[in-house]
Amino acid sequence: MKTFGDWLTSPWRRTAVAALAGALPVLAFPAPALWWWAYFALVPWILLARSAPTAGRAAYDGWAGGFGFMLAMHHWLLPSLNVFTLVIAALLGALWAPWAWLVRRFLAEGAVPGRGRVWAALLVLPSAWLAIELVRSWQGLGGPWGMLGASQWQVEPALRLASVGGVWLLSFLVVAVNVSAAVLVCVPASRGPAMAGLVATAATASAAWVWSPRPETEGQTRIAVVQAGVIDGPDRRFDREEQLTRRLVGQDVDLIVWGESSVGYDLADRPDLARRIAALARSTGADILVNVDARRSDRPGIYKSSILVGAGGPTGDRYDKMRLVPFGEYIPARSLLGWATSVGKAAGEDRRRGTGQVVMDAGAGLRIGPMVCFETAFPDMSRHLAEDGADVVVAQSSTSSFQQSWAPAQHASLGALRAAETGRSFVHSTLTGVSAVYDPSGRRVGSWLGTDASTAAVFSVPLADGVTPYVRYGDWPVHLALLVLMALGLTEGARAVRLRRTAPAPLVPPARTVHESPARPGR
Repeated sequence: MKTFGDWLTSPWRRTAVAALAGALPVLAFPAPALWWWAYFALVPWILLARSAPTAGRAAYDGWAGGFGFMLAMHHWLLPSLNVFTLVIAALLGALWAPWAWLVRRFLAEGAVPGRGRVWAALLVLPSAWLAIELVRSWQGLGGPWGMLGASQWQVEPALRLASVGGVWLLSFLVVAVNVSAAVLVCVPASRGPAMAGLVATAATASAAWVWSPRPETEGQTRIAVVQAGVIDGPDRRFDREEQLTRRLVGQDVDLIVWGESSVGYDLADRPDLARRIAALARSTGADILVNVDARRSDRPGIYKSSILVGAGGPTGDRYDKMRLVPFGEYIPARSLLGWATSVGKAAGEDRRRGTGQVVMDAGAGLRIGPMVCFETAFPDMSRHLAEDGADVVVAQSSTSSFQQSWAPAQHASLGALRAAETGRSFVHSTLTGVSAVYDPSGRRVGSWLGTDASTAAVFSVPLADGVTPYVRYGDWPVHLALLVLMALGLTEGARAVRLRRTAPAPLVPPARTVHESPARPGR
């Protein structure tokens, strides 16, 4: 009878299984949101990589699993980018090839890994995973959407950990638990280190829960979110936003936030629109943060800009989006990849980037740090806004192209992590849903505004002071992970040199001299 291992001898079958194993972690993210699944989801992938017959095959399993993970995490892009989604997943999947190679290096099947190797695996494999997430965090490669630690956005102890080491620390610990679980399953002789890894993870979470400083709230502010819903055309959309904003008259709000691309014209070119927004600000008694997606009149190119409008018109506070969505807002290496526009809804013209982050004074002593859409995936951006004195981080977003997918819920969940990391309330205002608000600990304030809502909602947003360890010390888990990998490289290099020096001399007969040459026949 054939075993599953025999069935996997087919390269095609093994590749398919690796892709499926790599896709499993996506179930821990919204919309399924099975957060507990993240702590076991990598085990099948790890077991497959350690059983690879060769190191090269393990690396291939890593690539196939990475392809499955990227495709599952971004499957909602398929209607827009079509076949190019597969190309992106295939390119990014290669980042996991070294990780799977390391899995086999430390946990190879057929050899019982010693305790030292298991201890090393518990440190090296999570560090290698963080290195992958670091590379992915480069905006040119698509940004850090789907970081493994982000699956823990609704788990309060995990949010406490995020305040200490950001989403990076969560990713490290989630991978460490998966490695421990894999060792418990497949290497019974090394259960001691595996159990110790689980205990260390639990101890770290407990220590963060007990000792990490909690944000101290100092009053609150009332912020209104205006979510227009799916409406075609910038003029009709503006009319709906104006109508919804009028409902806020008399509700004593301090700030009103419209979603991404809520205004489709440059306000300098359309002073009539600027006057209408200013009239809304006067009648509601609150400044309005709009988002303009249009060609600018004062410089060439299309920008996405957060603009604060007060009772007297635009206040001059403006933030131009810095990190653009690859293929959605620009095409990397357009001369090489510009064909993406012929197979999907890729950007026909590259939008222009802003040059720096901005903290705006919204009146009544309220300082806000705006971000636009995709930028909420980057933990460093909200951290810098907190460092610069923002009281509240405000994100303007739109996932109107992906309404019936998991994308809106995934996007809204990121605000919880950014709030916990910075110790600042986070307002995620969208054009079409899901809109959400989180307090300085990352807990939800009020209810989400779903993709079926077209409304204006007021939230009582807590204000907090103080500095979280993550804001103070930054991405220290990444730095430690890189040091671990550097130490591994030096150790492996020294080992290779030592083996080369101590290798025995080749067993070959000594060269003969002329006088020792054998006699020729006949002499």
